[in-house]
Amino acid sequence: MDVRRLELLLALSRQGSMHAVSETLGVTTSTVSQQIAALAKEVGTPLLEPDGRRVRLTPAGRRLAEHAVQILAAHEAARADLDPSAEPAGTVRVAAFHTVIRDTLLPVVHQLAAEYPAVRLEIQEQEPPEALALLERDQVDLVLSYDYNLAPAAVEPALDLTPLWHSTWSLAVPSQSPRTTGPAADVLAAFADSDWIVNSRHNADERVVRTIAALAGFEPRITQRADSLPLVQEMIIAGLGVALMPADYPKTAGISRRRLRDPEPNMRAHALTRRGRTNWSPLALLLTLLSQRD
Repeated sequence: MDVRRLELLLALSRQGSMHAVSETLGVTTSTVSQQIAALAKEVGTPLLEPDGRRVRLTPAGRRLAEHAVQILAAHEAARADLDPSAEPAGTVRVAAFHTVIRDTLLPVVHQLAAEYPAVRLEIQEQEPPEALALLERDQVDLVLSYDYNLAPAAVEPALDLTPLWHSTWSLAVPSQSPRTTGPAADVLAAFADSDWIVNSRHNADERVVRTIAALAGFEPRITQRADSLPLVQEMIIAGLGVALMPADYPKTAGISRRRLRDPEPNMRAHALTRRGRTNWSPLALLLTLLSQRD
């Protein structure tokens, strides 16, 4: 059914005459008549019947006019929801890794509550492989993911990427380990015989470890896997290995960090959406707010 024709039918049910409808909506009386006649053909039943020199709605016409109230309201709500210039409202489903939830997304949650209460977030913690699978199945609207400058991730053509921030990573070792400085190869050489701890669900940091170790002339012995950075720290303190960690991560007794240069690993956080979805106002707003945070 044509929405404009429903508007004319509803106006006729409320104003009682085609002349009144034509004056209110700025169309001719013949246009009102023709459009309602076309609507009757669409629904397959008469909507008007003679009433002296005028016409009135048939019982079917009155029932359709009642439905038109809800149909037109839903139509307007859908247009407002999809209008990029409309006031943002709706629920955005987000899958993201722990660090970006804690440091970037949660502050935005507070900002939304204060400034845009009609926008809600549904958040689930996921490593990039699982998060991207959810995005592919259209089970989330936004993925906050990461890769490294030394292990760049391929982006599917069906996705749009928005860069967010980057952080330098260092080598985290037990405090009693030897002091080493200089290029990454010199620093890493002191730990060629060490066990290594890498992520268990996302292989990006393992690719970085293997790359920088190869440049230093050895193959890393990867024996431990863990996703949680606090757990990785505890494993290092327990003597289970060494690992890459953010250079600005809160310091813990028992752990020292060695800066890696030439090359220097950098983790890069970014937002991923399905192509063509960023004109949805709540999602566009969220991407803007996330991009404004360092």
